[in-house]
Amino acid sequence: MAPGSRASTAVAVPALRLMHSNSTHALLHELLALYEEETGDRVETTMYAGKIVQERIAAGERADALVMGTPVLKEFERGRVLVHGSVRPFARARVAVAVRCGERHPDISTPAALAAALLASRCVAHTVHGASGKYIPTLFERLGIGEAMRLRTITRATGPIGPVVVSGEADLALQQLPELLPVEGLAIVGLIPESLQLVLETSGGVFSDSGRAADAAKLLDFLGQPAYAERFSVMGLEQVGA
Repeated sequence: MAPGSRASTAVAVPALRLMHSNSTHALLHELLALYEEETGDRVETTMYAGKIVQERIAAGERADALVMGTPVLKEFERGRVLVHGSVRPFARARVAVAVRCGERHPDISTPAALAAALLASRCVAHTVHGASGKYIPTLFERLGIGEAMRLRTITRATGPIGPVVVSGEADLALQQLPELLPVEGLAIVGLIPESLQLVLETSGGVFSDSGRAADAAKLLDFLGQPAYAERFSVMGLEQVGA
């Protein structure tokens, strides 16, 4: 090394870490690719069902930014897990019904029609830990078919429930629309009636102990741009907060 010269002291910037729940996975996968291409910044993601996200954060797991159910983010903001004022609405999702491609689409246009379709099915599938999955037993009770459906229900802890229908284990899948849409071999029948609908809102927030809090806030701003509204819609989501 020549006298007076210095070795490079440049330090690689760590990747931004984003934790999120299942419903926004497909959309975030697409938008994060655009973000990395535009900014050159890297984003590492971890995805869990909503309940598991809460448990892992309660156990001390952290990232730079979080996208999941709005009520939970508000709790984390009040508890100073997230930066006060950093929580902003991101998307809304609704519960839908799906069948295997090629199968008849039952009428689910009214509560009575939905109840009849569920009772006529050999088996219905839903998750246990996801926000929509936890609602499905309540939905059955509201329809007055809770006891009957206990004998014809298949559940999975978390993740996409559509493959259970594609494999032929069940006739109908009930889950948030954005979790059903990406499943190959699955056909969307439609949303459950609005009078029974569970509207699930997600928000984004910045972790208080993030080493890149300002960059995390910019990432959330990028993901929520109004220009992406059509991408939200294609993925079965309604953009909010733009």
